[in-house]
Amino acid sequence: MTFNDLNLNTPLYNALDDLGFTTPTPIQAEAFNVVASGKDMVGIAQTGTGKTYAYMLPILKNLPFSTQETPRILILVPTRELVVQVVDDIEKLAKYINVRVQGVYGGTNINTQKQAIAEGLDILVATPGRLYDLALSRVLQLKSIQRLVIDEVDVMLDLGFRHQLINIFDILPERRQNIMFSATMTHDVDVLISDFFKSPERVSIAVSGTPLENISQQGYNVPNFYTKVNLLIHLLKDDNTFNKVLVFISTKKWADMVFEKLEAIFPDDSCVIHSNKTQNYRLRSIEQFRNGINRILVATDIMARGLDIDNVSHVINFDTPEYPENYMHRIGRTGRAEREGCSILFSTEAELEFVKQIETLMGMTIPVMEFPETVAIADQLIEEERPQIKERHNPAKKDETVGPAFHEKKAKNQKENLGGSYKFKIAKKYKKPKTRGDKNYNKRKK
Repeated sequence: MTFNDLNLNTPLYNALDDLGFTTPTPIQAEAFNVVASGKDMVGIAQTGTGKTYAYMLPILKNLPFSTQETPRILILVPTRELVVQVVDDIEKLAKYINVRVQGVYGGTNINTQKQAIAEGLDILVATPGRLYDLALSRVLQLKSIQRLVIDEVDVMLDLGFRHQLINIFDILPERRQNIMFSATMTHDVDVLISDFFKSPERVSIAVSGTPLENISQQGYNVPNFYTKVNLLIHLLKDDNTFNKVLVFISTKKWADMVFEKLEAIFPDDSCVIHSNKTQNYRLRSIEQFRNGINRILVATDIMARGLDIDNVSHVINFDTPEYPENYMHRIGRTGRAEREGCSILFSTEAELEFVKQIETLMGMTIPVMEFPETVAIADQLIEEERPQIKERHNPAKKDETVGPAFHEKKAKNQKENLGGSYKFKIAKKYKKPKTRGDKNYNKRKK
């Protein structure tokens, strides 16, 4: 099957020719007619399978020219980096189409985004939080939305965007087409579909645990964190083989530690992204890695989820993810668009149980490579690897007799509840003095 079989228009064919695309991916071929029909759709496909063009090709084909100011297409993605990437992909695909595209996300000046929205647009790409803020400000009107696309919805729910999504659904027009893409079908995703989608058609291309055939996998058993660092440096010294490497690490703290070690050995050759970095720093790091300025990108799972970076030669899993689905998302960063890719997994003894879960999900065993003799075994341990020192239990004899819960007050602290008669007793004890203003008192005394 080729793109000619999809009966696209000339501007789209010209854009695809410029991009060098001739054959649609399975998700693009399967989703095209469903999206074009106007039905609600749920697409299940691994990252790196061309999901953005899967929904944008039919949308752009059927999007007529308009001068209206309010957007007609709304695309929600979980991270700022994905907003930038999706906008870039749409602009490439709509190169020969007169369509206005705008991306909005948090961490930047909202007034600048308000001004851009006020000038009019057709397609809006947004993160849920910033979209809701703009809608509440009344600058952004969503009454003309015809199609809602939610990409990487499983990540959105993991990041806690469920309530924001529900709030957005409430302010959107009731008559609209809902399109959703997810790499995994979790319980939370299923609940969202049943609550807000109308008889959606499901398009499933690959089971979430099915590894891409063009990705070779291998693993190393490594004793500790700093030995992993030594092994990583050893591998990265071969810059011909490891020419574009994405290093995944589960925590921001460890990502910074590894980046500092790599920067000392490979100055100006590595970069890092995680949620504690500023927006400009993250975008600059991604662009430098994408353009080949930096050969190594250290990233946490959430920040790199859904990023479309071509020609990643290797994905190195510095740690073994606790959830096997996250491993599938990681290795999906390489071997994209049917290119050959390679994944390497570092595992300590404590992580071997996670390796078994990954292998069970994939239905295959990851080959374990022999540990290189030239790599030094580190003695230093990080805080998480040190044995926990517990205080010795030294039971002391205690009087187990329990005293009464209520103790009588001392006599001097006991007071009588006099109720309403209190004021009369006080008045009797302390006689009211004569005053000029108290006529009744003076009258009684006469």
